[in-house]
Amino acid sequence: MLSRLATPRRSILRLALVGAASGALAACSGEESAPESPGRTPDAAEDATSPRDDAGQTVIPEPSDDDAAINSEATTNAGSAAPQTIVASSVVNKLKIYPTPQDPDQLGSPGTPEQVLDRADRITGQLVLLALQVGDAWTKVQLPVRPNGSTGWVRSSEITLSSHNFSITVDLTKHEIVVTKGDREVTRSPVGVGRTDRPTPGGEYFITELLQPPEPDGIYGPYAYGLSGYSDVLMDFAGGEGVIGIHGTNEPDLVGTDVSSGCIRLPNPEIIRLVERVGVPLGTPVTIRA
Repeated sequence: MLSRLATPRRSILRLALVGAASGALAACSGEESAPESPGRTPDAAEDATSPRDDAGQTVIPEPSDDDAAINSEATTNAGSAAPQTIVASSVVNKLKIYPTPQDPDQLGSPGTPEQVLDRADRITGQLVLLALQVGDAWTKVQLPVRPNGSTGWVRSSEITLSSHNFSITVDLTKHEIVVTKGDREVTRSPVGVGRTDRPTPGGEYFITELLQPPEPDGIYGPYAYGLSGYSDVLMDFAGGEGVIGIHGTNEPDLVGTDVSSGCIRLPNPEIIRLVERVGVPLGTPVTIRA
């Protein structure tokens, strides 16, 4: 069970297993060959756990005083401008997605949905989307499905809305990630990106989940953010669908090169800082520039 900290200074991020139910991250080990059918994520990743408090509840450590000051200053610098991101979280188990808003006179039984997203397919039990256009009856959202960048409409009554002003930009050519909050740069770091035969796909994505592998010294490092995007080359991987992510690494010397199968690798100290100290939230938009 996931819960708030007793005296939180920010929203708590949900943690999950790394496994097929949430869509395994596109292979990230630099030692991979290019098999005819993609291999599996190491079995240890299937036993990922979440940090617990004394009561057995899942928590994320509070940000440090230094990072709290950064967050406060960024919020102040942003002034009274509207938050740049609105996050839509499903409050129903099965969220129906429609290609267009339905007739408001038929809200009781709208037309056939284009697809249905099931919270049970997410190990966190949390389904997060980006809200692009909010209305009283219908909300347009960006979806964490193939093809990348897909959008649809959901009933506004079936979601809750929250907002933040974090954003992430990844420049594949420069091998660099920049994290901002408001108009304040929080982190700038070199990253490893996809190899030529398994490139990181450019586009507009968002963070859908936060994963904690059981071995912090393993290929994913101590934390991994799952994104709404998918590999253009790996149609499936480890029982999942080739989801790309941002995570740590056990090969820090390869950061700054084309090394992964689509994921974005950060030095472990940087991913720890983003999770434990800065608190980058779910629903953070991620722009990947090819």
